[in-house]
Amino acid sequence: MLPFTEEQIKRYARHIILPEVGGKGQEKLLQSKVLVIGAGGLGSPAIYYLAAAGVGTIGIVDFDVVDFSNLQRQILHNTERVGIPKVESARMTVEKLNPDVKVITYNTMINKSNVMDIIKDYDVILDGTDNFPTRFLINDACYFLGKPLVSAAMLRFEGQISVFDYRDKEKSPCYRCLYPEPPPPGLVPSCQEAGILGSIGGIMGCIQATEAIKLLLGIGEPLVGKLLIMDALSMDFRKVKLRKDPNCPLCGKEPTIKELIEYQQICDAHF
Repeated sequence: MLPFTEEQIKRYARHIILPEVGGKGQEKLLQSKVLVIGAGGLGSPAIYYLAAAGVGTIGIVDFDVVDFSNLQRQILHNTERVGIPKVESARMTVEKLNPDVKVITYNTMINKSNVMDIIKDYDVILDGTDNFPTRFLINDACYFLGKPLVSAAMLRFEGQISVFDYRDKEKSPCYRCLYPEPPPPGLVPSCQEAGILGSIGGIMGCIQATEAIKLLLGIGEPLVGKLLIMDALSMDFRKVKLRKDPNCPLCGKEPTIKELIEYQQICDAHF
């Protein structure tokens, strides 16, 4: 085990005293790499807590700039940074929080030509994107590369999250077992159309970070084969069991999807 500095011992003390983490677990976090796609309502809290936890390398993908409308929920950013790329704003926030963390930024849109190259070197992928075509593309790339995917969604007062652990494709259902294809355009409203309570992103993003840390450390029971659904108005949480679909076009017995598909960006997701 690499020796911790006195500052690191103080910083990570509450982790180190946990039997499930300890010094070895903290060292593992410092050597881990997590990619967060989307530095918005979900990615902001997820990145914040991954950085605070001491995840050594955090990759951040986003092609947008900070807008005033983001600040109601996207806590990585602030008023002074309106107009600058979100990945740069995120990097500045992380570097001020924890100098142990190396931030790699990708100021680009995820697409068929770059997704495999971007995600290939990371241990866990978090999807915080806001449209269905990109989410399906990320899922399929993670499946082909055998990368665990933590996927969350939100709309209005509701959120949902699941983990697809493609390190074990025989046991884990895939995203397409839940949603075989993107929905028709206009069927599901976007957050811009339907609204979103800002703190919902905080809750779901924090759960994403927690699930990622569990995967990195190999502790607990990640939400593999389960969909956690939250209704904030009633503050109800419920789990729905997800099963592998033998007819799934991606992971079924006779898969028809054997390469990446780039759907047209015509439908907004509810995330």
